Amino acid sequence: MSKRYTHTNINAKDWKKLSAFYQKVFDCKPVPPRRDLYGEWIDDVTGIKDVHIEGEHLAVPGYEEGQGPTIEIFTYNFADDIGPLNINSYGFAHIAFEVDDVEETYAELLKEGGSAVGKVITRYYPQVGTLTLIYAKDPEGNIVEIQKWT
Repeated sequence: MSKRYTHTNINAKDWKKLSAFYQKVFDCKPVPPRRDLYGEWIDDVTGIKDVHIEGEHLAVPGYEEGQGPTIEIFTYNFADDIGPLNINSYGFAHIAFEVDDVEETYAELLKEGGSAVGKVITRYYPQVGTLTLIYAKDPEGNIVEIQKWT
């Protein structure tokens, strides 16, 4: 049986705004159709009665069109208030994007409503290369790693 990674989901307070952020800062592209999920079948799969989910998938950069994984951004009509995890919390901690210029992308992230987690660092790894990176947050507090290897 073959296996293939398909997507990562981010639940957002406002899927349209968060989707626009990832499109602007990281060049993600919408993958139709937009999702408008409701009814008994989605109640059954989520275990939430009368749930209504809206959102879309975004193709991540660096893959041929239609060939790569996506980020699925959804907004639920009911949401708990646990909120995004910290960088050292259990479970999924962050997503990462490799970019040409870490500081320029970080500045764009800040301009579009993101925030800092730490500082930009550069670290040499023998036999691998030099890594420049920063952990930051999108406008809803989800952690994003911005990195470049040279």
